[in-house]
Amino acid sequence: MKKSLFGLIILFIFLTTYTPRFNFIANSNLYIQKIEIKNTSIVKPDKIKKKLNFLYKENLFFLNLKDIEKNLKKETFIESFSIKKIYPNTLKLIIVEKKPIAILHKKKEKFYISDKGDLINFINIKIYNDLPTVFGNGESFYSLYQDLQNIRFPIEKIKSFYFFESNRWDLVMHDGKVIKLPIRDYLSSLKNFMLSKANSNFNNYKIFDYRIKDQLILN
Repeated sequence: MKKSLFGLIILFIFLTTYTPRFNFIANSNLYIQKIEIKNTSIVKPDKIKKKLNFLYKENLFFLNLKDIEKNLKKETFIESFSIKKIYPNTLKLIIVEKKPIAILHKKKEKFYISDKGDLINFINIKIYNDLPTVFGNGESFYSLYQDLQNIRFPIEKIKSFYFFESNRWDLVMHDGKVIKLPIRDYLSSLKNFMLSKANSNFNNYKIFDYRIKDQLILN
């Protein structure tokens, strides 16, 4: 009985004097003092750091990732990011940027369209000045773009895409040729154009009109 009572006393003293390591971590000097931004070519690191100024008040161990994601979503050029914690006080962000494939003209606004169909706020970037221009529907364009890729159409030779309310497209090539696609089943028309390009007799024609089913009108 005495041994049992003695053991309870020792346990009581231990529990009232023990400080969990968790509290040590919470109270230690792990506040973020440095933010590093890596892997950007378009997005400016200083701009990202400015958006994340609030992190300098945060403990690196208890970082809330949702707060970071919420702020970076406002930067439309960012596709994704990963985080690396460098203890005791450095946060490193590795950014993956979106890749533009075209410039969309929508009413009086301009956007980049990414290779995954996302719209990116337009800023003048020299390396993207030669991207094809899209006039009309961005969502329909992305579907068309995927079809062009699947049939290995030379997309780099397309200068502009024009979408019409009738739900069809005109493709303007860099050499001045215009492909007028039908509303439905335009893949066969595109394949026919690719075959026609190999025929020297077609070099003198500028307009390839496929709007009437099973017909090609040349002009």
